[in-house]
Amino acid sequence: MKSTEIYPADYDNHGRLKLPFLFWCVLLLQARTWVLFVIAGASRGQGDALLALFYPDHDDFWLGLLPGMPAALAFLLSGRREHFPRLWRALYPLVLLAQLALLVWQPWRWYTGEALSGVGLFLVIADLFALWWLAANRRLRACFSLAQH
Repeated sequence: MKSTEIYPADYDNHGRLKLPFLFWCVLLLQARTWVLFVIAGASRGQGDALLALFYPDHDDFWLGLLPGMPAALAFLLSGRREHFPRLWRALYPLVLLAQLALLVWQPWRWYTGEALSGVGLFLVIADLFALWWLAANRRLRACFSLAQH
């Protein structure tokens, strides 16, 4: 039995394919700068120190928000994807492109002088796995396909 098969239990009450749990994890990985931004905003006085810990260069922080935008849009549209089918279908390649950008970005930061760290190495490995999973998961691709709508 293949794990890429789609079963009746994979559909919700409205007949739509349920988005895989790992998709939500990948979206959080892509939106990691947004998550850090929200945490920093909620931590009041220590927000600047928290942001400086992960993004000593403020330009990197603002650039880090860009690849999280397709993920944020996917979060917002996921529950109403049948109302915006064209936009929903267009999100899949954007999410793939954002993941590729994140995968290239961390090594680029190392190349331009940032110190190699365990966190950075973990992010590269997680980004590589996420890109592979996004491209290879049949059920996820089916959630974004034309036949779905």
